[in-house]
Amino acid sequence: MTQPTGTTVTSRRIAVAVVALLTAAMVTGCDDDTPQAAPPPPDPKQELLAAVPTEEDPAFRFVTRDTSGDVSGVVDPANRGMDIDTVTKDKDFTLEMSFRMVDSRTWMKVNFKGSKDIQKLMKLPTKWMEMDPAKIESPDTLPTYQGTDPGNAEAIIRAASEVQAGEGGTYTGVIDLATQPDLVEAMEGLVTLGDGTEPIPFTAVVGPDGNLASLTLEIPPAGKKKASEYVVEYSDFGSTPQIVAFTPDEAEPAPTSAYDLLNG
Repeated sequence: MTQPTGTTVTSRRIAVAVVALLTAAMVTGCDDDTPQAAPPPPDPKQELLAAVPTEEDPAFRFVTRDTSGDVSGVVDPANRGMDIDTVTKDKDFTLEMSFRMVDSRTWMKVNFKGSKDIQKLMKLPTKWMEMDPAKIESPDTLPTYQGTDPGNAEAIIRAASEVQAGEGGTYTGVIDLATQPDLVEAMEGLVTLGDGTEPIPFTAVVGPDGNLASLTLEIPPAGKKKASEYVVEYSDFGSTPQIVAFTPDEAEPAPTSAYDLLNG
């Protein structure tokens, strides 16, 4: 297909005009003593937001800590994969649950520890089980890949104000959760939100690699709730193994007892 003549002529005229402008700039550039405006100072809040993991990052590890316990695992953006490990303690037993998500598939592994052999009583395998989402009564019960920020650091930072940069990649500021409605649900059970909610102090650290290393909220007491912390940690970017799907030899279809555990 040939290009329309009018387009060609216009393109040539633009090219000639650009060459003329560049030539004039080169001739007069050395005599221009006009002071250049100083670049604006960096915005600490934007620096923090830029440090939050994205889909462009390699696999990394994460930990979240709050009053309910610790959740740890791995996020692998390239494979849309995630590992999650949780520990729940009861007076009679400790329940260790692990999940692996790769794209739309999810596997679960359960380990009961305690004086009673609950694992055997519930007829639960000790190896990985692939779960069928169609057999889960509540969609929220079975975790799926939800992106690269399991600690909701980005939403928290967007609610930040008075952000200041300190030494060694540290940042401080306060969080007003009421300005971010999405955080109300995300922080449910940790913070009592109401008309008198005070801003929550936070500390963040950005590592030498430019990635967010930690974010800590100092949650004040409210009613019967004692003061506590909510902590997010991201680490080992690029040195963490990728998340891949289990083979049939490594996992088996989940039995009815596994769905009873989640649906119960």
